[in-house]
Amino acid sequence: MTWSQMQPLLEQACGETLIMVGWSTLISVALGLPIGVLLVLTDKGGLLQNGLVNKVIGQIVNVGRSMPFIILMVALMSFTRWITGTTIGSEAAIVPLAIGGIPFFARLVETAVREVDHGLVEAVQAMGGNTWTIVRRVLVPEALPSLIASITTTIVALIGYSAMAGTVGGGGLGDLAVRYGYQRFETGLMWITVAVLAVVISLIQFAGDYAARSLHHRGGRQGSGPRLRLLKAKEPAATAATAATAATAATAATADAGKAG
Repeated sequence: MTWSQMQPLLEQACGETLIMVGWSTLISVALGLPIGVLLVLTDKGGLLQNGLVNKVIGQIVNVGRSMPFIILMVALMSFTRWITGTTIGSEAAIVPLAIGGIPFFARLVETAVREVDHGLVEAVQAMGGNTWTIVRRVLVPEALPSLIASITTTIVALIGYSAMAGTVGGGGLGDLAVRYGYQRFETGLMWITVAVLAVVISLIQFAGDYAARSLHHRGGRQGSGPRLRLLKAKEPAATAATAATAATAATAATADAGKAG
């Protein structure tokens, strides 16, 4: 197979992969973010402590994460057909991709939000901030660099899932590699597909890491230094950043209280 024959196939497959991963990422972030935050809020010592709710949500997330994606696709075929009218193609693949990505991202969100300094939460609570104010002004903004890194990890995982979706007619680069590279013995096309996936994943990982580092430094939070003698020099900056964040959240809490009144 010549390059002129490969090019339109690769372009179509890349477009299908972009559609699948793009929409499934949006759905995973939109639903996984509140689920992850809720897992933190309802946990022991959380602002909305509720053991039953936490265990139920946590178990659902665990089941979703533990199921292999290829099995999840097969198990959801009836649901996918009900949603999209078909079980073949990139549109149908979005359904299992999103359902597989939601619990994956939710656990990453939970980990990121738990890293937020609890002293900020207590400060805003002392100044009259409610749960919504704390989530909106403290938890999410402070965890934003980690959340960006979590989104990057989710996108990379969904690209891998989308390649597996190609084995059952999901379209995209995985489908191209199976139909032409494996079934028609076009080894050259298969390796080009692998190279395209590797380049795309590397670029996404680089962009995500750069965005996370930029937000981390812009927020004034300093990472742990490699030498112990640097710790004392970093403490004032961290304290100033914490005080500034608490002051901003307190102002927002006061404004919210005024509106409520």
